[in-house]
Amino acid sequence: MTLRKKLLPGMAPSAPALAAALLLGLISSQAHADCERGALDTLYCDENGDMVADAPTDESQWVDPDTLIFAYTPVEDPAIYSDIWQPFIEHLSDVTGKDVRFFAVQSNAAQVEAMRSGRLHIAGFSTGPTPFAVNLAGAVPFALMGSDSGQFGYTLQVYTHVDSDIHEITDLKGKRIAHTSPTSNSGNQAPRALFPEMGVVPGEDYEILFSGSHDQSMLGVVAKDYDAAPVASEVVERMAARGLYDEEDVRLVWESDRFPTTSYNYAYNLHPDLVEKIREAFYSFQFAGTELGEEFEGVETFIPINYQQHWRVIRTIQASNGVQYTRDNLQ
Repeated sequence: MTLRKKLLPGMAPSAPALAAALLLGLISSQAHADCERGALDTLYCDENGDMVADAPTDESQWVDPDTLIFAYTPVEDPAIYSDIWQPFIEHLSDVTGKDVRFFAVQSNAAQVEAMRSGRLHIAGFSTGPTPFAVNLAGAVPFALMGSDSGQFGYTLQVYTHVDSDIHEITDLKGKRIAHTSPTSNSGNQAPRALFPEMGVVPGEDYEILFSGSHDQSMLGVVAKDYDAAPVASEVVERMAARGLYDEEDVRLVWESDRFPTTSYNYAYNLHPDLVEKIREAFYSFQFAGTELGEEFEGVETFIPINYQQHWRVIRTIQASNGVQYTRDNLQ
């Protein structure tokens, strides 16, 4: 009997066939056992030490799909962003010669799992989840939104309702504070790392309530469902521009130095020629005069980045919080 012979219902495989199958599985699971990988999952290698997954050395493992799937970070209304991203989707299609489809994701975990499984080829990951995408899904960050002069980033801002008695970080003690999600940088990781040196320990000095998104945190502050919330400046600025809340209803309590914003990534195993076209599409896209440019006010272009350098501060924050890049910790 060979492994290809069909077994009848209820028939067990022969010992040689079973042994062969187990051997094939063992070889597959240990395919990268000998390589350097740092914090990367065992699916990937990092022989050059740049902290991202190397492209497969076996050309037969390169992926060159007819249709590219692109996803932006989880947002309150994915349908709106599907339309906003359409000018870029068309540009990406023109440059790569591929059909490109926008994939609306519901959570950071779902987005990372989609790339890990090969169902997602290009993605914008939020700041905090980016290291999870790099280490668990083989994501390779290569661009983020910025100005023609190379300026980029956002700040962590803490907002409260204008009528509240919160005027500084120490006033958060004893309150109900909205964090966004466990993996979020400005919505959870950065406050946990930065607030203690200002005299407040999140989760001990105040109650943490996870809202699910920056949008929901901000709207909850406006509705007085939460006493305050740490949020990403770029998100609340876009919300205000769309008239989703009245800026006079809230008060800024504190603001951090700047962090890198959403990273744009390709899957590590895409064909190198396709990767070059994807990079070209991002770097040549002009925001001016597009819906995307109107949505991301002040953004003029995608600028080149590398994960090892530009995400150092984020990795430091996560390390101080004891974050481990596992699938169980991805939320």
